[in-house]
Amino acid sequence: MSATASPQVHFRTCNLCEAMCGLRIELDAGRITSIRGDAEDPFSRGHLCPKALALQDLHEDPERLRHPMRRTARGWERVSWDAALDETARRLHAIQTAHGRDAVGAYLGNPNVHNLGNMMFGPELLRTLRSRNRFSATSVDQLPHQLAAFLMFGHQLLVPIPDIDHTHYMLVLGANPLASNGSLMTAPDVRARLRGIQQRGGRVVVMDPRRTETAAIADTHVFIRPGTDALALLALLHVAVVEHAPRLGPLDGFTDGLETVCEVARDFSPEKVAPHTGVPAKTLRRIAQDFLSARAAVCYGRMGLSTQAFGALCQWLITVLNVVSGNLDRPGGAMFTLPAFDIIGGPKALGMSPGGFGRWKSRVRGLPEFAGELPAAAMAEEMLTPGPGRIRALLTVAGNPVLSTPNGARLEQALAGLDFMVSIDPYLNETTRHAHLILPPVSPLERSHYDIAFHALAVRNTAKYSPALFEPGPDGRHDWQVLLALQHRLATLRRGRPSLRATLKYQALSRLGPERLLDLGLRLGPYGARHPMARQGLTLAKLREAPHGIDLGPLRPCLPKRLRTKDGRIHLAPAPLVADVQRLREAFPDAASATPRDSGDLLLIGRRHLRDNNSWMHHVPGLVKGKPRCTLMMHPEDAARRELTDGMTATVTSRVGTVTVPVQVTDEVMPGVVSLPHGYGHGREGTRLPGATAHAGASHNDLTDERAVDALSGNAAFSGTPVRVLRAGAPAAATPAG
Repeated sequence: MSATASPQVHFRTCNLCEAMCGLRIELDAGRITSIRGDAEDPFSRGHLCPKALALQDLHEDPERLRHPMRRTARGWERVSWDAALDETARRLHAIQTAHGRDAVGAYLGNPNVHNLGNMMFGPELLRTLRSRNRFSATSVDQLPHQLAAFLMFGHQLLVPIPDIDHTHYMLVLGANPLASNGSLMTAPDVRARLRGIQQRGGRVVVMDPRRTETAAIADTHVFIRPGTDALALLALLHVAVVEHAPRLGPLDGFTDGLETVCEVARDFSPEKVAPHTGVPAKTLRRIAQDFLSARAAVCYGRMGLSTQAFGALCQWLITVLNVVSGNLDRPGGAMFTLPAFDIIGGPKALGMSPGGFGRWKSRVRGLPEFAGELPAAAMAEEMLTPGPGRIRALLTVAGNPVLSTPNGARLEQALAGLDFMVSIDPYLNETTRHAHLILPPVSPLERSHYDIAFHALAVRNTAKYSPALFEPGPDGRHDWQVLLALQHRLATLRRGRPSLRATLKYQALSRLGPERLLDLGLRLGPYGARHPMARQGLTLAKLREAPHGIDLGPLRPCLPKRLRTKDGRIHLAPAPLVADVQRLREAFPDAASATPRDSGDLLLIGRRHLRDNNSWMHHVPGLVKGKPRCTLMMHPEDAARRELTDGMTATVTSRVGTVTVPVQVTDEVMPGVVSLPHGYGHGREGTRLPGATAHAGASHNDLTDERAVDALSGNAAFSGTPVRVLRAGAPAAATPAG
């Protein structure tokens, strides 16, 4: 679209979170004059959240980098694209030649999964690097979901999705979809969808250490101590399979491991787990009974469950509960998508790897690999610990791990000591300030969009393509162009000479771009040439003709056909997960009670706000206005013990660090728990984010401990970090042991 075009309307999918809300963008003389929800979008139906308005701010932001930058002793200087790419490839290659391929690491932030080009071309660059030191936001987020899906169903993205639009009972643990817009449950206007459950006579029940925005509109909210959700789930499972008969329905013919699950659950009665969870046994029994008696029910858990010491157990047990109650692969229960671009069942060359687990381990701590990546909690130690295989160079793509991974201060120290670092990122932020070169891609509105991943995680099957709204400037490069050019240079250096075959492949991929690969995937997908609903087959051309998107229908039962296990069966009791129950028993022995309240320790949990998107939206003025949100929520009883009142400043200390933060006294958190939002901590020197710096806040990850992980999956265990809280200026207390 030309910047000088007459007034016109552009329809688009917002790519700032998982909800895939449809947008109606009005332009006049090449400038955006309005961003509203697209009422004709069949999925979002006109809904949008405040973040969508930030697309204009991000595009027009004067602080957004628009050309490559090199860090020098005199400061940052502009360099050409050819010079930047040549230098990057040369230095990465030299480090791998001298120290081995694992001497170069890579970290991918979560915006990559919202980027069509990165999803298409990023894997090829990583394959060319051939390093085992690959990390991403997966292992500080949803890795337990993917591990459970891989072990049970044979593919890391066969994650069961709550059929929220048809269920009659929704049990939510450790999730706040009103703030996240539905995570691993792509569901625009989730508030209306939850109210829909209630309007058809159903119930919404939330178990969470905080009375979240979602809990506030639920029928029932139950406080539960951080880190004990696996116990509560086992108690619900105990009622379902020990005190009642399991009912698998049609799944019975292709499900293995039911006897093992029944045996595991036998030891975890509601009465046994109540002292640890803080949830009365009668409450657990009532929830279990209501869940089992509902016409259709679904259990859903997210970030608060995944980011704890038993995250993989939690996500496994949620799926087991849905299976044994007869609520997997049935309307109103937990179901699987059938996306138009099928990264699970489509052509292998265009899909995502099914996964893999424990094929190698991290050098220092021995944490397990999953799907070709190591846990991000190991990243700093792999840079700081001497010896063969130490990371000496790092590539980051759309990530800010200093603020988003545990013990950010230690990671800062590690980044400062690297021989070389390059970042593909549009901002000079808390992480990229350590880079030697920054390669900035175009803005979100200068690239086309199709949600490959989130159509595969949505509560309804839809498809929508958004062309670019603006043409990039003369020095603009798409992310995929940067990735592809860097891959080609590295491959050429590795061979030691140019290759005609490789050059032709590079030229062909450059001409194809993401759109033609997307078109190929659509044509070969489940709604392609042979599907009757697609009117002679779904193609990119047909999506271009449908700017509001195409509705492909509700989620439908699809098992066992959709399974990707080698034997075509559901593995209800994978050996690694069953074995990990013993670790849970040891952590919560029968004779022990909850942590004494007089120990002085509190348990820190995170939180998210609707206007926040991890660490990278605090620079947008419209999203940070109003009352400060980076506050420490604390129960009145805990505040009184420390002589703290609302608005006072407190110091919060963990094993790894101390932050200073205003206190918000509220009964929204249970006694013994404090809550601090993640993504803040923008006061570092050397960044160019004045808007974020003006609302710097304290970094949650200056307190979280990189040693605390889910031992099975390696996912970071953010939830339940022990901390001490004092009035600012009060005599210091001993640091919590750990």
